[in-house]
Amino acid sequence: MSETEKNIRDDLFYQQKNGYDLMDTEERLELERYCGEYMNYLNVSRTEREAVREGIALAESKGFVPYEKGMALTRGTKVYLNNRDKSLLLAVMGEKPLSFGANIAAAHVDAPRLDLKQIPLYEDSELCYFKTHYYGGIKKYQWVTIPLELHGVVCKKNGEKVDVVIGREKEDPRFVITDLLPHLGKDQMSKPASQVIQGEGLNLLIGSVPYADDGSDRVKLAVISLLNDRYGITEEDFLSAELEAVPAFDVCDLGLDRSLIGGYGHDDRVCAYAELAAICETELPERTSVCILADKEEVGSMGVSGMQSQVFEAFMSELCESQGVSLRECLWNSFCISADVCNAFDPMYPEVSEKRNGAKINYGMGICKFTGSGGKGGSSDASAEVVGTLRRIFADNKVVWQMAELGKVDQGGGGTVALYMANRNIDTIDAGVPVLSMHAPFETVAKFDCYMTYKGIKAFYADR
Repeated sequence: MSETEKNIRDDLFYQQKNGYDLMDTEERLELERYCGEYMNYLNVSRTEREAVREGIALAESKGFVPYEKGMALTRGTKVYLNNRDKSLLLAVMGEKPLSFGANIAAAHVDAPRLDLKQIPLYEDSELCYFKTHYYGGIKKYQWVTIPLELHGVVCKKNGEKVDVVIGREKEDPRFVITDLLPHLGKDQMSKPASQVIQGEGLNLLIGSVPYADDGSDRVKLAVISLLNDRYGITEEDFLSAELEAVPAFDVCDLGLDRSLIGGYGHDDRVCAYAELAAICETELPERTSVCILADKEEVGSMGVSGMQSQVFEAFMSELCESQGVSLRECLWNSFCISADVCNAFDPMYPEVSEKRNGAKINYGMGICKFTGSGGKGGSSDASAEVVGTLRRIFADNKVVWQMAELGKVDQGGGGTVALYMANRNIDTIDAGVPVLSMHAPFETVAKFDCYMTYKGIKAFYADR
């Protein structure tokens, strides 16, 4: 092939490269620094409440203050709004007025888990259990025979709120959902995977020693006595509690080359942290920068802490009113990255993906023009102009990115918060980190992709 022919091919063909072929030593060191900080964040953010708490702590250390109605909002002012301890909104006021719109990044901090039912405690055959109701899309069989922790809050009748964390510390006990031994599992193993473990069978084993008396339910009594001693709660207090069982796996490096990160909750805290880190390093943007950490995405973004609630409009209205700007005008001129993860191509399961359009590990931030299912049902389907805007921003800032698609046409599907932002008349597109084993108790991401997502959102916040 002549040099001329090679140049023509280089000019006309779209060719992707592994990210490590495009990165120098200095930036690899920055990648490791960033990923180390993300791993620390993920390790202590096991629930949406903890993710919000850690987000506030990070933001305050970088100069953010709680928003108060009527406060002065000048250029560079950093404010946040804590929505019921379960979602978080942050903003850095820009050089331009909000009539020019805002650059918004929206992620979610809830993740698939097992919620305790409101009357969860029971004893059977002198073993004590917690009954659960799974939250979000899970493969139920993945949640048995793994160590689990318990996190959440209990609100007592007297108004006291008690924080509960059992299993996070090394010396703490953990919990488990038992499974049938293979020697007796013939009938079980003949069932479809979706029926091997029933939803009502996801019950946590929590104790076996009976209380020293002659009554009934002695193991149950012993367990609630331990909880009463430690937290001052009774069985009735579970009626007003939010307690979540989550995997008791520490976040860790994966692979001999330590290029991957394994842990619970990458979806979507890997993008939430990228937003947080980026906005915390944003000082005086041209346009106001907004970071949203929403709740309830895994169950449809409903409720007062979900992306369908009015809290976003309320927050933006306050910012707009401080400048005498119409909220409608602000949203019309805004741009939103729905920062959510995408599925990474897995060579163990190639049959569900279309390789030409799927995201790959170590190829950078994944851009999803549309999500949904079937004929793009339930998707906002970003315009060509929106994709073109991101291409320009990323090219100008040497952000490595790739297009992504949620599997083959008609294979399945899913959604994000993108359509709820687009329904507010905001140009919106999905972009985030490719994930292996998404929604599993232990997910896998590549450090390179994590870093490029952070770099991409930081460049987006700085864009004019």
